[in-house]
Amino acid sequence: MIRRWPKAPALPSWVFDLAPVGLAGLDTWLNARHNTPYELGAAAVATLALLLRRYFPLTVLAITLPSLVISQSVVPALIALYTVGFRYRNRWLLTGCAAAVALGYATPWPPMLEVSHDDALLGLIYATMTAAAPVFLGMLTRTGQELSARIDEIERAREQERRLIEQTTLSRERTQLAREMHDVVSHQVSLIAVSAGALQVGAPDAGTKEAASTIRELSVKTLDELRHMVTLLRASGSQPTELTPQPTLAELDRLVTTSGIPVERDGELPGDLGAPQQRAIYRTVQEALTNARKHAPGARVTIHIGHTAAEVEVTVVNGRPVLPTLSLPSARHGLVGLRERAELLGGTFEAGPTPGGGYRVRLRLPLAAD
Repeated sequence: MIRRWPKAPALPSWVFDLAPVGLAGLDTWLNARHNTPYELGAAAVATLALLLRRYFPLTVLAITLPSLVISQSVVPALIALYTVGFRYRNRWLLTGCAAAVALGYATPWPPMLEVSHDDALLGLIYATMTAAAPVFLGMLTRTGQELSARIDEIERAREQERRLIEQTTLSRERTQLAREMHDVVSHQVSLIAVSAGALQVGAPDAGTKEAASTIRELSVKTLDELRHMVTLLRASGSQPTELTPQPTLAELDRLVTTSGIPVERDGELPGDLGAPQQRAIYRTVQEALTNARKHAPGARVTIHIGHTAAEVEVTVVNGRPVLPTLSLPSARHGLVGLRERAELLGGTFEAGPTPGGGYRVRLRLPLAAD
């Protein structure tokens, strides 16, 4: 299980909006004695512009650049640059914004005609490092939030998978118990009832007939109770719940729609498929979509359905992952169960990676299987 540090209490959003403004205002106030009124005005405009940094990060960064050049107030531009690094992924855009801040930081004010090469080089190095820090910090913060969201999603998926496994195991045990009660216990009780009836008819005395009649009545009542229990067990073992949708093709469109990933589907299934074939196809598509969401986030999934007079084929292919993935342990029980289900129906099941870095699942079932 993934262990994480406990989350700190969430602060109101206005705290994160006003804290940078207060920090920039403090920077302006500390440099007030070194700035002219014109420079103070530019610094104040840059500071107030930070209130809109969440909505117009690039515009706010452009507003802070004049203050960065003409005054000693550096904090507003660095905060605006951090917001740009957090909001955008384009490396060329981030490089250009960082270069603009570095150039504004390295430009002397008022302009100096004579600057030694060593001083200019040192100033450029310091300016580059100063501008790169907020960009990388913004990217790091964004990556941390995305990673935290992915971990939460994985934990929810694993918890749901665990509950599905528990329900599947319970359903299998109930079905097996119902089968044993029907095939073994009910058969033996039926033999007892038949034998008791024969004894009742051919008994030589009234006491034996009465005992045989009692045994027969009890056997019949027991058979009725057994049939009732078998019905309940099978119903509770196969009744759909909110975690296990009814495994029929009638729910296949809903499964695809609610999968949360982009899916393309082509082809149609024959209309005379039996319940076992429908369940096998449904479970195959369900498992393939679940694996694509866990192991190939952001990838597009294609479902191809085809059939001939002899067999039906369902192929599910996902592309390579688009978003960052996490390495997760997997026992591949789902694929093993799908292969066993296909073999029981006389079909075949194949699963494996594609040359492009994706994954393919293919199910073939004979139409004559029942």
